[in-house]
Amino acid sequence: MQKTIAIVGAGLGGLTLARVLQAHGVAATIYEGEESADSRAQGGLLDIHEETGQVALRAAGLYDEFLTLVRPGEDAKRVVDRHGTVLFDSPADPASARPEVDRGELRRLLIDSLAPGTIRWGHKLASIRRGPEGDYDLAFTEGSATRADIVIGADGAWSKVRPLLTPAEPRYSGTCFIEIALAAGREHCRASVAAIGSGTLMAVAPGRGIIAHRHADGHVRGYVALNKPEEWIGSIDFGNPSAGLRRLAAEFEDWSPLLTAFVTESDTEPSLRPIYALPVGLRWDRAPGVTLVGDAAHLMSPFAGEGANLAMYDGADLAGQLVEQPDVEAALTAYEERLFPRGSDAAGRSARNLETFFGREAPQSVVTLFDRS
Repeated sequence: MQKTIAIVGAGLGGLTLARVLQAHGVAATIYEGEESADSRAQGGLLDIHEETGQVALRAAGLYDEFLTLVRPGEDAKRVVDRHGTVLFDSPADPASARPEVDRGELRRLLIDSLAPGTIRWGHKLASIRRGPEGDYDLAFTEGSATRADIVIGADGAWSKVRPLLTPAEPRYSGTCFIEIALAAGREHCRASVAAIGSGTLMAVAPGRGIIAHRHADGHVRGYVALNKPEEWIGSIDFGNPSAGLRRLAAEFEDWSPLLTAFVTESDTEPSLRPIYALPVGLRWDRAPGVTLVGDAAHLMSPFAGEGANLAMYDGADLAGQLVEQPDVEAALTAYEERLFPRGSDAAGRSARNLETFFGREAPQSVVTLFDRS
């Protein structure tokens, strides 16, 4: 392929796309706004699904390397009520088809698999427009510019590429996350950490929850979840972290101290993560030379566990179409015909599961969900 390909965004979807293209001798350049691969923490664990994420890693020729990153024993799940009473307890499965890996380690694997110079760090997209010859002019905030025949938006929730295809924007789901964490070895938190088990603890009730994951080295990461109106988000000030955490803990005043300790004793900088989603079933008309992968195409809540998996699968699928189809528009059309239904299905499940976790029937609704899976 002689076309120039610009991938906007060095998340898991964009990286997988570039890797699979390069594995077939097709060059692509990734433009990423972050200054380096280590500019920020990459979040916690991901369960990589056999039918999506693992398929993508096989297409990228990285499946064996992926297996070395798997965290055995950390896929255990426990559901409790606000008193800490265990309602569901699933031990780790050494043969799980959805093994857990650290998101940062997986991203690093993909980055290191690319040819040197593939990623242009510090290139945050400022604007993009279609030129008179049908190609695209991209301008970046640091002053540089480039031109590409094909542009793929892998730039997440607030994609700058998406408006070329659709006016749709993410909508607030009504649920907000606040990150929490405990360092390993916190003696006065031992009972709370033990209550997690070896994997993930989900303490949920209507409109709220505390979810915590215990890593193999003993440290804990998780989040508080609250159903709140969007204006509430702007009222929270974490300029004084201790005061902010106390305010959050007040939302759980009738909960077990074993659970509220994850909030009051959190030793990470608390940060708000409002959950946004694109409309379920989002589609757009075909536009020459441009498409989307991952959250840019089908942003959803994390409650189907599909976001990262679909991003990688999208990237691998799109790369396969571009490699196999000599006609670019035929390749993009074929890709989108597959993208829309799989994104719609996962987004629908995600929206339903978000209600399951924090709706009126929680926590029993969560127990029922896991009993069926």
